[in-house]
Formats: sequence, structure tokens, C-alpha cells
Amino acid sequence: MAKQSGAGAGGGDPPVTGLSEPAAQVLRRFRLVFNAVKSHFQQVEKKAGIGGAQLWALSIIGARSGIGVTELARAMDVHQSTASNLVKGLIDRELVTAAKDGPDRRTVQLRVLPGGTRVLKRAPGPFAGVLPQALASLDASTLARLDADLGLLISALGADERGASIPLGQ
Repeated sequence: MAKQSGAGAGGGDPPVTGLSEPAAQVLRRFRLVFNAVKSHFQQVEKKAGIGGAQLWALSIIGARSGIGVTELARAMDVHQSTASNLVKGLIDRELVTAAKDGPDRRTVQLRVLPGGTRVLKRAPGPFAGVLPQALASLDASTLARLDADLGLLISALGADERGASIPLGQ
């Protein structure tokens, strides 16, 4: 790949030009994926009034009444602090309640309130988002190949691995 000389529009690194056709094709495919995900989250926010990650958390709480924050984090494959922040937003909006009324009084049990049920009824699916749903539809060998190839791309990007535990719809 050749880089253009001079500063880019943002004043940082210069923009990349002269992509090979295979690289340009892959870039277009990433744009399709990103735009499909973005479009879904925009629809969620417009119809449900909450972000995609909050909707996913709300749907899990609705399906597993009494779930704790640790189990919610595990179900969403996110860090516990991320799940706690999502829950706090749902509590602030009066969509979920958290109470220490189970056998272990040290942990909270989460339950959907009537406002949360109304949000779930008007929200477009899939609640987890279109990307997790699409990934779940792929066979194991395709997922393994995709994982290996994305690992190479992530390495080339020098991406911060901590970003892997942040939901896309947050």
C-alpha cells in the first residue's frame, strides 16, 4: 500500500491511497458490516428510546428475571463494570429494578419493570444485535477462519484488546 504525502484532513497520519483491489473489496465489505450494525442500532434507538447494548441487557434481564450483574456480564460477554454501567442506566430510566431479596443478600437480583416491558415490546429485534445473530448462523469452520483472519487484522491495527469487552451498541 502506498501512502499519500502530506498531512491528512485531521492533521494526523496521511490518508492511504492506491489500495489493491483485494484490499479495496475487503474495505467495502467492512463498510457493509459496519453500516448494517449502525443502521440496526439507529432503528433500536429510534423505536425503543435506548441504545442497543441497553436493549440487549434489558432483554436478558427480562428473559432471566432475578439475574445478577455478574451473570448478566457473562451472558453479554462484557466486563462486569460495563454490565454495571448498563444496569445503572436502566435503573435510572426506571426500566429495571435491583433488589437484594434473594438467598444471597450480598448480590442484587435484577427484574424488568413495566416500563422495561413496554420498551421490549416496541423494540426491533434481534435484541443482541444483527452482528451476533449473523455470527451465530455461521458454521464452526467459517467462524474459526474468520477468527484467525480477524486476529491478523487486529494485530496489524495495533488495536487495544480491552475494546473486545465493550458492546458495539454502547
